[in-house]
Amino acid sequence: MNNLTEEDEGYWDTEITPRNNLFNLQLKDVWQYRDLLVLLVRRDFVSFYKQTVLGPIWFFVQPIVTVLIYNLVFNNMANIGTDGIPGPLFYLAGTIIWNYFADCLTKTSTVFKDNAPIMGKVYFPRLIMPLSIVCSNLIRFGLQFILFIVLLLVYGFKGFAITPNIHLLLFPYLLLLIAALGLGAGMILSAVTTKYRDLTFVISFGVPLIMYTTSVIYPLSAAIAKHPSYSWIIKYNPVTAVIETFRYGFLGRGSFSWELLGYSSIITLAILLTGIIIFNKVEKTFVDTI
Repeated sequence: MNNLTEEDEGYWDTEITPRNNLFNLQLKDVWQYRDLLVLLVRRDFVSFYKQTVLGPIWFFVQPIVTVLIYNLVFNNMANIGTDGIPGPLFYLAGTIIWNYFADCLTKTSTVFKDNAPIMGKVYFPRLIMPLSIVCSNLIRFGLQFILFIVLLLVYGFKGFAITPNIHLLLFPYLLLLIAALGLGAGMILSAVTTKYRDLTFVISFGVPLIMYTTSVIYPLSAAIAKHPSYSWIIKYNPVTAVIETFRYGFLGRGSFSWELLGYSSIITLAILLTGIIIFNKVEKTFVDTI
């Protein structure tokens, strides 16, 4: 016996229509599928270190080993200054920011190829996939940020002149900025890697090389002083402004410029919008290419 009223029969929660507007993010659909986003974040977090001996401890081992090597090579052997900041603290501040950006970029760049079996069979807002990558990497960043705070307190108790200032209140914005930059750049590259698989190899060794054009291993002031003719490459890298502001806010040393931060914000917004446009376009036909 059918007890449905005409009003019930005319109700639906999903409407499939042509997407002609490239700027349509379908944020309403993303919110409706938020449970899927949570499941994907959990999947990425669990599967990445599944069947490993140390498990999530690798979140701490990787930056610690990296910082020790940077401190040995660049601070002790190459004698590159750190703006008066203790070497391990200086390198860790740059490393955790860069690692978050690099992970978002590299993993988003292959989102179509890695998830083709799911995307080709089931409907859901495709933007959930890159968003899940950004969110799952945020967990890793959060754990490494705790490590940074612990090291900051240790050096503070030892009597080092660590003077956080009001600029640390920009931290949520900096985190949003670096996430948007990695997301936007990754979505742009995802369109290319869908058609040209060779680009994934270029990204795998190219992203670590790009790190040297930021202020991860040396302060911006040192780059300007020693190599003024090439320092613009580092200065106008949008990641540099985020790292320098982060260090200045939490450590009280380094360079801070509203001009550079504004420049980084504009570049990030442009890259994010471009990534959205390209992602919306490619998602319609990527199955035919994969």
